[in-house]
Amino acid sequence: MMAETQEKRFSVMGMGDSITEGGDEFNSYLYPLWQLFQRKGYEVDFIGPRERMTPAGVLRHCGFSGKPVEYIEARVDSLYRLYPADIVLLHAGHNHFADQQPVDGMIKAYQHIISTIHTINPEALVFIAQVTPSGKLPKYSYIPELNRRIAEMVTGGADKHLFLVDMATGHDWRTMTIHDRVHPNQKGAKRMAKRWFKAIKKGLKSMKERKK
Repeated sequence: MMAETQEKRFSVMGMGDSITEGGDEFNSYLYPLWQLFQRKGYEVDFIGPRERMTPAGVLRHCGFSGKPVEYIEARVDSLYRLYPADIVLLHAGHNHFADQQPVDGMIKAYQHIISTIHTINPEALVFIAQVTPSGKLPKYSYIPELNRRIAEMVTGGADKHLFLVDMATGHDWRTMTIHDRVHPNQKGAKRMAKRWFKAIKKGLKSMKERKK
């Protein structure tokens, strides 16, 4: 049965770092998110320049292990023109060090990524996540400040195609990450997928109501 909020098949691109891409020792949210779409009757294509092999086959994405958000910023124009997804999921807040005081630069990078996507496709829905906390300290001690600034950026703007997703509240790195205290285990990946799915469902409903 077709999902109530869906009017057509749509494309999704997960954008970020290794937490999006996944790895040999840890999980990505991509496959559990795909499972949720399937169970709820959504027809979805995962697109992007990179591939992740999953039990469902290859799921494509835009995750770059070990790279900061500025890496994506520098490439977003060419990447999104090649893969103009209807929905972009942006979770990219790791791969800096606290002593770099990176937050101001990261916020500017997010803003540029979002504006570039909407310049190319004004109807794209962009979901930006407050990133998952980490027990790898002091390296990632900047994350609480970053997440506050992300929320201010989204709620302080007038972009109706931009949505905030709280990945931080309730994320316990002690039980939801692997031994490195950063990357999600199966429990953490499933939780991320549920947060994305809930936000996407709400966003699609909101856009549908605006068009009435």
